[in-house]
Amino acid sequence: MDEMDFVGPDAIGPQVTIRTADDRHVNFVLSNCDLAFANSLRRIIMAEVPTVAIDLVEIETNTSVLADEFLAHRLGLIPLDSSQVDDKLVYYRECTCDAYCEQCSVTLTLYAKCTGDTNVTIYARDLAVAEGAACGTPVIHDPDGHGSIICKLRKGQELKLRCVAKKGIAKEHAKWSPVSAVAFEYDPHNRLRHIDYWFEEDPVAEWPKSANSDWEEPPQEGEPFNYDAVPGRFYFDVEGVGQIPPQEILEQGIKYLQEKLASIIQGLTGSDADVDGFGNGGGARSPQAGGGGGAGGAGRDGDWDAGYTTPYQSGGRTTYGGGGWDGGATPYGGGGGGTNW
Repeated sequence: MDEMDFVGPDAIGPQVTIRTADDRHVNFVLSNCDLAFANSLRRIIMAEVPTVAIDLVEIETNTSVLADEFLAHRLGLIPLDSSQVDDKLVYYRECTCDAYCEQCSVTLTLYAKCTGDTNVTIYARDLAVAEGAACGTPVIHDPDGHGSIICKLRKGQELKLRCVAKKGIAKEHAKWSPVSAVAFEYDPHNRLRHIDYWFEEDPVAEWPKSANSDWEEPPQEGEPFNYDAVPGRFYFDVEGVGQIPPQEILEQGIKYLQEKLASIIQGLTGSDADVDGFGNGGGARSPQAGGGGGAGGAGRDGDWDAGYTTPYQSGGRTTYGGGGWDGGATPYGGGGGGTNW
């Protein structure tokens, strides 16, 4: 795929230039922004883009050499199709069902038994997805179409189980991460001196430049150091696991970052206007226990204020005494309200 700009060259604000992209990688340049913004996008991509992964395993029969916990761990790391998962599943914490249902989960089953003298290998392809499921199919990229190895069975051994896959984010568990790695670099010529290279004789020979150095002019010999210079171009290489196409990972990362920034603006201004650009006034949030909470949502008791009260009570009061803390003794002393043990 050739280079492509998401916005025009005269646009004000962050600009994304995709250098290469395929079904597993996307390499792009982020410019017209600062280091904090670029690093925020990196962290959002790694930790807050939702996917589907096996979260519950009900094992009926397991006579293999692997323990139940070991099998459950391996099943949880199998990548499952999660494209456009926001339109297909809700977080199970926000669902009204008792445990899981079709609205918040996908069910997969596996039954295998070795009846011959040759060992049998059980692959991800052997997982059967419930009929009518909109997502959750095991992702298979190998030429043989097998997928990840789950276990091996010898004659007489049997494996029968049921898996429940749910929607989640990598901030909660790494199995929900949509990427295996996100390479991030800026200032390839080290103009800003953010890196102090250790070397024995010649740092230029011992520390070869990266391929990204071709995108920037090298410093001139004897060039004075600019103390006011800041990085303005950042080089990303996003490697997907397979659940989501890499370009969709980038789009989702930008979406959730924009929603988080919008929720901050809304909290500071106290406005109920549609500020996130995606059709709702609230910003993105991580799933909260009990289905509530999060930026732009209600607190535990539904009484969040514009930004200074806690969900436990209103008026800026602390949980220890009857009034606000005046900077005196701590709650364990005599001035902040005693504690009851």
